[in-house]
Amino acid sequence: MDFVKAFLIGGLICALVQILMEKTKLMPGRIMVLLVCGGAVLGAVGLYEPFQEFAGAGASVPLLGFGNLLWKGVKEAVETDGFLGIFMGGFTASAVGISAALIFGYLASLIFQPKMKK
Repeated sequence: MDFVKAFLIGGLICALVQILMEKTKLMPGRIMVLLVCGGAVLGAVGLYEPFQEFAGAGASVPLLGFGNLLWKGVKEAVETDGFLGIFMGGFTASAVGISAALIFGYLASLIFQPKMKK
């Protein structure tokens, strides 16, 4: 049942973003920034943690989850390192995910030989 719930919640988030892309003139990059900032704000207010516990991977995988991860990293780093934690926390919390995305993206480019658009 956890898989179904994660699939439905993640799909709902993606569907809402698709509607936002279709009905507004916002560029995809701005929508991505909006999602990351939205996840950070929801995490700061304390609403994202219960939502993530309910939805599981459906809430932690999309960009909203990345924003929440950045917020949690900054919050923990500020508690331990003070002012410098503002600059270190997000990088520390998200380093593994970003590194994995870069490594797997590079490996996929080696295997599938991407071509430039014409």
